[in-house]
Amino acid sequence: MEIMAYQPYFDPDFESLIERIHPPRVCIDNDSCQDCTLVKFPEQLASKLVDSANKHGILLEMVQVLTDLDLVISKSYISSDGGWFMDVFHVTDQLGNKLTDETLILYIQQALCTNRKGGISKEVEACPCPKKNGRPWHVSTEHTAVEMTGVDRPGLLSEMSAVLSDLGCQVTAAVAWTHNGRVACIIYIEDGSKGGRITEPSRVTYIEEQLEIVVEAHHGEGERRSVRLTAPMAGRTHSERRLHQLMYADRDYELCRGCDGSFGHWKGCCGIHVCIESCKEKGYSVVNVRCLDRPKLLFDTVCALTELQYVVFHAAVSSKGAFADQEYFIRHEDGCTLDTEIERRKLTRSLIAAIERRVSHGLRLDICTQNRLGLLSDVTRVFRENGLSISRAEIWKNGERAAGTFYVMDASGHEVNSNTVALIRQEIGGSNVVVNTSQASSSSLSRTSSGSLDERPKFSLGTLLWSQLERLSSNFSSIRS
Repeated sequence: MEIMAYQPYFDPDFESLIERIHPPRVCIDNDSCQDCTLVKFPEQLASKLVDSANKHGILLEMVQVLTDLDLVISKSYISSDGGWFMDVFHVTDQLGNKLTDETLILYIQQALCTNRKGGISKEVEACPCPKKNGRPWHVSTEHTAVEMTGVDRPGLLSEMSAVLSDLGCQVTAAVAWTHNGRVACIIYIEDGSKGGRITEPSRVTYIEEQLEIVVEAHHGEGERRSVRLTAPMAGRTHSERRLHQLMYADRDYELCRGCDGSFGHWKGCCGIHVCIESCKEKGYSVVNVRCLDRPKLLFDTVCALTELQYVVFHAAVSSKGAFADQEYFIRHEDGCTLDTEIERRKLTRSLIAAIERRVSHGLRLDICTQNRLGLLSDVTRVFRENGLSISRAEIWKNGERAAGTFYVMDASGHEVNSNTVALIRQEIGGSNVVVNTSQASSSSLSRTSSGSLDERPKFSLGTLLWSQLERLSSNFSSIRS
């Protein structure tokens, strides 16, 4: 006997009905605050539609748009209760000025609205934006991507880029992070002779095999490693978000611990603190994060929450002195909260890892020179031959020029001496290298003038009086994006 299965019918046009009735809008407000621009995304929705408005990952995509433009988010609050969805970001440029460039404002409005509908469109990508010409664009849809994870060892990036050069591959952009003895990098490549995509399957396979040989040579038996080439594609994941995904999949978070060796406590240590509590009366888990303030901190923490399938329903971020405080009211995508110690421990470790990955270690070297085949190979070879290890790197092509930032240390993890710096500048070309003479901090230590840490912040949103968010936000000071 044939069993008939019936399913309810859903009109495909109904899905987009709410956006046709109430199209997404972004308000750029330069009048309300004297020292910053407000980027507001208010929507009044029927209660059944709040969850669709606050769909998974949308907060990350919005923060991503702003941070890719090198904007500083001085404070932010998010709420999606009571039929309202409200995101408010207080932003400035890197010099602390309001946003007045009409082209930039138009791009922000179009990009944020389009993201609410599911990704930046070709029209928005083509929109002229001043920042695109000076900084890397972190989503490359036109080039083959090389993704690698493994044990961090000196010379690995140098040998990989040398192989790519020998195989006639031009590096158009690359970004690499190291953390807890692991490394992850993404290298975008194109055909070095005729430009454009590398599409021949046999050539792609051969490039991947040769890179695998190099990476294997740097690893002992049984050590985790991965090399993968992905074809050009639309909708490719943002490069820095993809690095977080790669390092999480590589389990770099497993060595992250609370500063006192325990999890979720604020005892008087001075590193990254994560506290997770339950708000049972409202069905949330409350996550508080305290650490040193730095650029893109908000992006990194929201990225960790998103990748672990947590939805942020309310949030407030602020800073006090050198420290940043972040508070998130979250549920898992399936509606559950953090009820077990295992879940809380995993989220704690993941947040600490996400914050630590971008912390800069070593001497910063900024390079800008004429772009050519094998440039990355030559630069990283100079570092390797002078006994330096790369802790973080980012390079990109800007027309006929190439620019990049490298953080380097000696092989023992110590500061780079002045003689070595002079040799590097001579070999690369002194006019092409700008040296930041201050060594980046290798720790997360920062104390007040009295030598003690500030106490844990008050439970600022514990009463859930979301109608008071505007008033509460006025008490928050700067946090970098």
